[in-house]
Formats: sequence, C-alpha cells, structure tokens
Amino acid sequence: MPSHPLLRNRPFRLLFLGRSLSLIGDAVIPAALSLAVIRATGSASALALVLGCAMGPRLLLLPIGGVVGDRFNARTVALGTDVVRCLTQLFVGVELLGGNPQLWHIALASAVGGAASAFAMPTLPTLITGTVDGKERHAANSALGVVKSTAMVGGPALAGLLIKYAGPGWAFVLDGVSFAVSACLLAAIRVRRVTPEGRRSLRRDLVEGWQEVRCRDWYWTSLVAHSAWNGAAAVLTTLGPAIAVKELGGEDVWIGILQAGAIGLLLGSLLAGRARPRRPILAANLGLATYALPLGLLAAEAPAPLIIGAYAVAQAGLGFLSPVWETSVQAAIPPGVLARVTSYDWLLSLAAMPLGYVLAPLAADAWGVAAPLWIAACVVGIACVGTAAVPGVRGFGAGGASASREVGGEDGRFTPDGEGGTGRPKNVSRDTVA
Repeated sequence: MPSHPLLRNRPFRLLFLGRSLSLIGDAVIPAALSLAVIRATGSASALALVLGCAMGPRLLLLPIGGVVGDRFNARTVALGTDVVRCLTQLFVGVELLGGNPQLWHIALASAVGGAASAFAMPTLPTLITGTVDGKERHAANSALGVVKSTAMVGGPALAGLLIKYAGPGWAFVLDGVSFAVSACLLAAIRVRRVTPEGRRSLRRDLVEGWQEVRCRDWYWTSLVAHSAWNGAAAVLTTLGPAIAVKELGGEDVWIGILQAGAIGLLLGSLLAGRARPRRPILAANLGLATYALPLGLLAAEAPAPLIIGAYAVAQAGLGFLSPVWETSVQAAIPPGVLARVTSYDWLLSLAAMPLGYVLAPLAADAWGVAAPLWIAACVVGIACVGTAAVPGVRGFGAGGASASREVGGEDGRFTPDGEGGTGRPKNVSRDTVA
C-alpha cells in the first residue's frame, strides 16, 4: 500500500494545512453571521438578504470559475481568492467590532466573498491532482473529508465561545486570518498543471465542460441524485426546527439532531478512508438514499431518539460519499476539464437548495408540514437508489473500468509551476478509484 501523502508529500501537507485552517475558520461563520445580523437589525429578512447576496454571485459565476480554473494556474486562482476572502472577512470583522455595523456593508462583503468562492471551489480537485499521485488521492481526499467533518462538529462550539467571550466580530477576524495563512501556504508549493492548447472562446470552454458531464452517464445521473439530496436537505433544514420545537420537545431536540448529524458525518468520513467498495459510485449513492429516513420520521412525528439516530446515519452516508466521489472524479475526468466539470457539479447541487428553501414553506402552508417532508423523502430515495439502474454507475468498479472506457485522453501537458520543462502525465492507474 502507498504511504499516506501527509507523511511524505510536502506540497500536499501545506495544501492540507491551508485548507484545514480555512475549513475551521468557515465553520464558525454561520452562527456568527446570523447572530451579528440579528443583533444589528433584529430582522430575519435582513439575514435572508445577506445570505442571498452570498449565494447569488456564487451560482452565477460558478461555470466561469470552472473555466478560469482550467485555463489558468489553479494555485494562482486559489491564492487570489484566498486573499479576496481574507479581506472581506476582515472587513466584516472590523465593521462588527466598530459597534455600528451597516447592513449594506455586510451584504456587499458577502456578495464579493460569494463571487470569490465561485472561483475557488472548482480549483480544489485540480490542486489535489496536481500535488498527489493517483494511488494516494483517496487517502488525500479522505484526510480532507475528516477535517471538514471535524470542523462541522467543533465549529459551532468554537463559534459559541468566540461569540460569548469576544463577540461575533472576532469570528470573522479569525476566518480572515485563516484565509491569509492559507494563501501564504499556497504560495510556498508547486502544483502540476495542464497547459491550455491555444486560445479559445469562453462559450467553447463552457460547452466543452458541459459535454464532459453529459457523456458520462454515471456522472450526470449521480449529479441528479446529489441535487435531489441537497433539495431535500433544504426542506429538512427549513421545516425541521419548527417541528422539533413544537412537537418533539424543544430547541434541545433540534440541537441534538444537528450534533448527531455532525458526528455521523465524521464517522462516515473515517469509514471512507478505510473502505474500498468494489462499486464506489453505486455504494456512495445508496448511502445518500438514507436521507429519506429522517425526513420520513419527521413527517410521521416519530420519537426524537429515532429521528436523531436516523439523521446520524444519513449524515454518515454524506461523509462516506464525499471522499469516494472526489477520488473517482479525479481519476476519471481529464485534467484539462476537471475544474469546469467540478463547477457544474457545484452549480447543480447548490441550485437545488434555494428551490427547497422556497418550496418547503409554500407546500407546508398548502398541504400541511408533513407533505413536503414525505415528498422530499420519496424524491431523494428514488433519485439515489434509481442510479443503480444506470449501467455506468453499476459498471464503475474499483478498477475504474467504466471511467477508462469513457475518457478518451488528456488534453494539454503537465508542467510544474515556475518550471519550463514539459512532460506527459502518468496514466491514471485502475487501482486509484476508491
């Protein structure tokens, strides 16, 4: 077995440290942001405005962010977005610490940060493939998945301590510092990258990226399932708190559900680091189908312990999926289009969430709160289990046979940052797919 990339791969160690600090910093922001806006305005609508200002630019710019990630040095793009997000978070932190925050200042900073994230998100797979060889990528993705899950477990507690003893402004300062450190670490590493061949139009790059998604039945059908999962998660997030408070025993029940989910997410990530399923895409999608359990139990007003346990299982499915999916995609997608393909992945997943946020309360008002929960449970269950009927999903085995038939070759050449030499990349081994 190959050694773990954290032990012998210095570029990945620096990348891992930088991404980990950013994840920890980001984990404290949701609680800090919501409390800061409510303190400043006393309005839930104001909080929705700020969140919308972050989500809108992100969705609009994600495809362009994928093109930029493929055309240019992914390390440089990620470094630049870290600097922008550092400045926006520090700006909000200083605004809050000043004692007289302006809503439009926070909304504008959120919009700029959301735009920067649209360019940052597609670069991570390229950074991993540019620093880690194929046989080590599953271990690398699993390590990042564990850190992300751990941050989600500990982030709310850290946010609570910062808010209680220092105020929400310091949470934003901490996040800004984490992005600054991440940028410094990125500046210290070299990342193999694909050299684009000639100048091409933006439209051609966008179309080419979409064609790479469409030509793989295992990929686009899985994206449909993942989008259904995100939409269902939005339904649960919208309706779950009210049900927990009114029907299941109060706020402590909802906190217990979320904490159990965070622990399940961590356990799923740890399992993904050790498991090597023969059909990774199929196993990961079936794991996502367990999200139907907490939705159905909430709709049926089941006892709180059952719902808490079911949500932990469902989140474990998500924790298992993330490293397995990332490793499979990095092995199967040609390096020259990886950022664009990743951007479409994020776009489809994120776009389903606002839809769930909007439709859930409307459906609850029209048919009762149980109806949208049952509908969401059916949709996510059918969409995720239904991928088992797709030949590419069933055929994508631990040896990556399905992927190897679809990938027609890699465009461009790998060159280390700052070096003039060129060379063909090593062929991706069939053993690298989780």
